[in-house]
Amino acid sequence: MANHPRRVLGLVAAACVAMLAFGLYLQHVVGLEPCPMCIVQRYALVAVALVAGISALFKRRFWLYAGVIKMGVLAAFGAFVAARQSWLQWNPPEIMSCGRDFFGMIEAFPLRRAIPMIFRGSGDCSVIDWTFLGLSIANWSFLCFSAIALLAVALWMKRPAA
Repeated sequence: MANHPRRVLGLVAAACVAMLAFGLYLQHVVGLEPCPMCIVQRYALVAVALVAGISALFKRRFWLYAGVIKMGVLAAFGAFVAARQSWLQWNPPEIMSCGRDFFGMIEAFPLRRAIPMIFRGSGDCSVIDWTFLGLSIANWSFLCFSAIALLAVALWMKRPAA
């Protein structure tokens, strides 16, 4: 792994694209409607894929490891959102829906109508529509983002001396 960080980053980018494709399959073929937190996780996944893919192209160590740090931070953000959604699924609120958070939809709108109502997710974040091996999509998302963040830490720790 430490000897081939560019390959690892390329694999991370490919894995993120595969996860995004599966999410789109669940939405458009299976018919699951994503919630706002799912949409935010998708954007985090796109960002991780882009950063990992672009960083894999650089041969200079500085840019490569700067990308590793950015990838780790983005993955940690995605893990945070997925953990929050998992928590909502395990402890559903009295009032249905995860709606209207993201800081009270940026304190009750504008910012051009709260970034089109946080990307138009319409499902309920606390509902579990699909499971695999007993884990929901949010649980799997948390595990994937956490693995990517830990991989970024491992790459950073194993980087060759300057």
